[in-house]
Amino acid sequence: MSAADALAGSGLPAGEFGTLRRGARIVVAMSGGVDSSVVAGLAAAAGYEAIGVTLQLYDHGAATGRKGACCAGQDIRDARRVADHLGIAHYVLDMEARFRAAVIEDFAAAYAAGQTPIPCVRCNQSVKFTDLLAVARDLGAEALATGHYVRRAETAQGARLLRAIEPARDQSYFLFATTRAQLDFCRFPLGAMTKAETRTIAERLGLPVAVKPDSQDICFVPQGHYADLVRRLQPEAEGALPGEIVDRAGRVLGRHAGVIHYTVGQHRGLGPAATEGGEPMFVLALDPARRRVVVGPRAALGRQALVLDQVSWLVDPPAPGVAMRAAVKLRSREAAAPAAVAWDAGAGLAHLALDAPAVVAPGQAGVFYDGETVLGGGFIRRERDAPATGAAAGAAAGAAAGAAAAGRIEAPAA
Repeated sequence: MSAADALAGSGLPAGEFGTLRRGARIVVAMSGGVDSSVVAGLAAAAGYEAIGVTLQLYDHGAATGRKGACCAGQDIRDARRVADHLGIAHYVLDMEARFRAAVIEDFAAAYAAGQTPIPCVRCNQSVKFTDLLAVARDLGAEALATGHYVRRAETAQGARLLRAIEPARDQSYFLFATTRAQLDFCRFPLGAMTKAETRTIAERLGLPVAVKPDSQDICFVPQGHYADLVRRLQPEAEGALPGEIVDRAGRVLGRHAGVIHYTVGQHRGLGPAATEGGEPMFVLALDPARRRVVVGPRAALGRQALVLDQVSWLVDPPAPGVAMRAAVKLRSREAAAPAAVAWDAGAGLAHLALDAPAVVAPGQAGVFYDGETVLGGGFIRRERDAPATGAAAGAAAGAAAGAAAAGRIEAPAA
């Protein structure tokens, strides 16, 4: 039975492939999981020439066989089984060296520097939406389809990135760095359906991965022990060495086994420094150069003024000196918070003024939304890494803070 016959009359979503002509060649990024496998099935059912491409990203022994891993070992074999079942071509590309340099080593260096990195964003930026997209073009494809839970809308101004319809599955936070040109070429068929519908489609198609568990945590870190990875790749880094836990005045409250074990807002793992004067303590800042974890009361955690670098815009950014109103997501699992966003084009920095204080971890992303639409985003800088306030930076920061206070906000560009 063909994929089209299997889904005929099912009443299930057919997936959204935009305005592609029937019979167009589509490269499907196949990780070996149920989501990307369903995308391949939907593409075949819709009459496209689907070609599956799987990236071999790492081979870390036990990690290749554990549940929740992806893009290695059993997952590659699963992707090939799905392609065979659907009767589509399938290729495996060895991208281990590229993945190690662009994602794994970057992850270790960021943690050693006292940041909380997001390797999924780096992977999407480099391996998936740069290298794999180039492969798709080389194969003569008209689109690259992935199993991400986001939506894509075609407008007169080009493609727009939207949240998935199922909030718990939405992955738009991890795709903010996608460029406009990449978004024009990509398709996300699963964004308009629920995970339950995806599983049902997998069962209707008879896919051998229909009941396979979802990937979890960081794919390349066995058992989730990321500190072991950081120590192996950055053995001499100050952030991987033992040091002091101090309060804001520099008074020593305890010892730690390495800054890499902590992130801003953390309470666990502080030992005797977890409370001071009967009050719970939380990580306020990390100072890897001095091997210090700075702690304080919960009330001291909140920040309202932020600076983002490596900013990507999926719409036209606000004009100089004018702030744009947006909802800003600061962690993948947190709700977006209202804020004013100003753009310093010369420095390539976004200045944010949050309406209310929030816990902010350097290295995480700040992603801007207008309702369901992703406007752009960037990476949160440490306070000490923020540039000295020159004329442009000062104007941008002032615009954000002033607009937040006065309500002088520019609507996002369409």
